[in-house]
Amino acid sequence: MTDIASVWSALGGDPALLARVSAVERPGVLPARLPVRDLARACVGACALAAAELGARRAGDGEVPAVRVDDGAVATAFVSERHLLVGGRAPESFAPLSRFWRTADGWLRTHANYPHHRARLLAALGVADDPDAVARALAERSAREVEETVYAAGGLAVALRTPGEWAAHGQAAALRSRPLVELTRLDASPARVLTRVGRDPLLPAAGLRVLDLTRVIAGPVATRTLALLGADVLRVDAPWLPELPDQHADTGFGKRSALLDLTSDRDLFEELLTTADVVVTGYRPGALDRFGLTPRAIAARRPGVVVAELSAWGAYGPWDGRRGFDSLVQVATGIAAVEGTEGRPGALPAQALDHGTGYLLAAGVLRALTGQTDEGGSRLVRVALARTAAWLLEGAALLPEGPQRPPGEARRLPEGAGQPAQDAGRPAEGTGRLPEEATRPPQRAERLPGEAGRLPDGAGRPTQETGRPAEDAGRLPEGAGQSAEGNRQSAEGAGVGVGGPGAWLAEADGPLGRVRYVLPPVTFAGGPRDWARPPGSWGADPARWA
Repeated sequence: MTDIASVWSALGGDPALLARVSAVERPGVLPARLPVRDLARACVGACALAAAELGARRAGDGEVPAVRVDDGAVATAFVSERHLLVGGRAPESFAPLSRFWRTADGWLRTHANYPHHRARLLAALGVADDPDAVARALAERSAREVEETVYAAGGLAVALRTPGEWAAHGQAAALRSRPLVELTRLDASPARVLTRVGRDPLLPAAGLRVLDLTRVIAGPVATRTLALLGADVLRVDAPWLPELPDQHADTGFGKRSALLDLTSDRDLFEELLTTADVVVTGYRPGALDRFGLTPRAIAARRPGVVVAELSAWGAYGPWDGRRGFDSLVQVATGIAAVEGTEGRPGALPAQALDHGTGYLLAAGVLRALTGQTDEGGSRLVRVALARTAAWLLEGAALLPEGPQRPPGEARRLPEGAGQPAQDAGRPAEGTGRLPEEATRPPQRAERLPGEAGRLPDGAGRPTQETGRPAEDAGRLPEGAGQSAEGNRQSAEGAGVGVGGPGAWLAEADGPLGRVRYVLPPVTFAGGPRDWARPPGSWGADPARWA
């Protein structure tokens, strides 16, 4: 298990425990040029092993439970938003202005799913809310110039770069010196004493309080995983910053959701903070500093806490304060160039940076809690989408290796793939034009009849469906930079088992009505197989611990 071993090493885990991990490999899932399947398996497998380790510690057992990672379950979970149905309705993945655009010198991707980001993008471009108007405006401008203009206006737009161009960027250099998962001890607070837990099921995080200050996908995936493992997870949002309803539903399993103004409701927030065991933040580095929410400030008020931080670009370097999303990080780091076809930039078959980084963050929290039982100390866990992207590119030998090894089974691309295009006919600073080799389509996904990987009875009510969703919910909007063939491969190859992803889907009734969802891929012997509660409405719960 070399791929999981690299993550486990980054987490400071005992290498002897890797013998407890087995995998069901399905080569047809998550088809891509880059080793996405290896990355996904590694992140989920390491998270499951960290959960099993903490569970054994809390149950008083000497042997860590066995961990089984099934590529089919993992791949289906990495596209969970595509399988979600709320009241029979499939969600929309991307808004019309969240897509690739041709510019005068290359390609640009924008992100405008949130209304405030859409408004800032349009204001920066000086155009109406019309895709044709945006296309005309961008066709006359430089991708890098638009990138800076939109950023200055508080919006999101990123110019396409090749891996080589990104490697020369100051942000890539800042990340290269950082580990995949940063683990830091903040103080010398006493060792954590955890109560014993039973085994029906074994819940490693039972009784722990997690204050969830995250949004979008990666952070909520991490806290959703902690909720699965028994934690009392309370997500807190600002009343004026609503979450996308479908996104909240997909990542809201096992949690409660409350609204607080960190200024006017400060006393209530401080009460929550000073009784939390884990605080998870997913805002831009520095965005919460004015509320006294730096890691050391939190630890000073709550000694023994675990602070987990997630960001798009990292907490260091020239882009440390920038907003970002998975799709934009793929574009900046060269992933979109490598995955492109027919002269267009492409995308990974899943939002793998979001999902993978989310499981890395959860794994880091679990390992920090285990470490506290031995040595005490408030802990900081830090991850970034761009660092995960670098790890993925390292796995294909397209970037210099950082402190951690890349995922296993790395496949070298054809010579020249993802490298900067030849200089003829383009500006010296680079335009993000696709190199010829990066436009070769990936091989067709191979479907395997391997193990079904079905969960035990009672592990969630499987749907009767045996194929992919008829709605084909995972398709990007027209012009989003993914070919029809790429969409087909993404939908068919993302979750493969006997008869398709149905083995890893379940349904439940809750506050939102009937919900179809993907079962958790983080499993170990004796552990939970499903969340204790379905998702509720955003902000519908009181701001207090259960």
